Amino acid sequence: MDLEFSPEEIAFRDEVRAFIAENYPAQLRGKQDEGDELTKEDFLSWHRVLHKKGWVAPAWPVEYGGTGWSVTQRFIFSEETARADCIRLMPFGLTMVGPVIYTFGTPEQKAKFLPRILSGEDWWCQGYSEPGAGSDLANLRTRAVRDGDHYVINGQKTWTTMAQHADWGFFLCRTDPDVKAQEGISFILVDMKTPGIEVRPIITLGGEHEVNEVFLEDVRVPVENRVFEENKGWTCAKFLLAHERVGIAGVASSKRGVERIKEIAQTELDGESRCSPTRSSAARWPNWKWT
Repeated sequence: MDLEFSPEEIAFRDEVRAFIAENYPAQLRGKQDEGDELTKEDFLSWHRVLHKKGWVAPAWPVEYGGTGWSVTQRFIFSEETARADCIRLMPFGLTMVGPVIYTFGTPEQKAKFLPRILSGEDWWCQGYSEPGAGSDLANLRTRAVRDGDHYVINGQKTWTTMAQHADWGFFLCRTDPDVKAQEGISFILVDMKTPGIEVRPIITLGGEHEVNEVFLEDVRVPVENRVFEENKGWTCAKFLLAHERVGIAGVASSKRGVERIKEIAQTELDGESRCSPTRSSAARWPNWKWT
């Protein structure tokens, strides 16, 4: 097996490397170097740069805005962004709900949501986990009751990462309580500005506000926002989780983290300060629990 890059692949690597060096937001780099907390706008600044270049969703099919890259090119891109300590893009739209929509969604849903996910106009959050329904997700109790051309949703979600910034959320809701748990769930897209939604912060031990509780009281959502069939949301949920687990594996960034540890260790051995002690790995590679 030949594991060497071809001349074309080396040229692509050089192109990616040069693009990052020339276009990565300087203000964002400065905040990372200082270990400052990153804002929504910070994350979107790099997202918008990649969107303008057409590189924001390498794994998407070309017809929906993907790059059409080979697997090797996608590997190179991930390696180069990690090598340059670029922040990882928010996954909720790009690697979670986006693939669900282009796989299971209606033409209208694809036209409405996919371009705004790619551009970063819509920031998404994930409404899966609940008190008492974490690893046993099928035990969820949030209800969506059909009322004409709307669902009325009542319930609670927890550990909802970055919901304080979200424009939209994708929620698993029970639409049939009288069948096997996995067979009575629907996958529903919810505008987070809808009346009846309350987002309450959960402050972590580190003093950070990354996760939240989300309460839904008589939240009216158009039936047209349901993805796939009613009571078949578990199919979408499993599909999304497969993308989520692969997407947050962070192989390239983890390799870079190991390299960083080696650099710091060598610095200590040499008694030098070649590695900035203020550089925040947490800012470069957020290790959030996607819920």
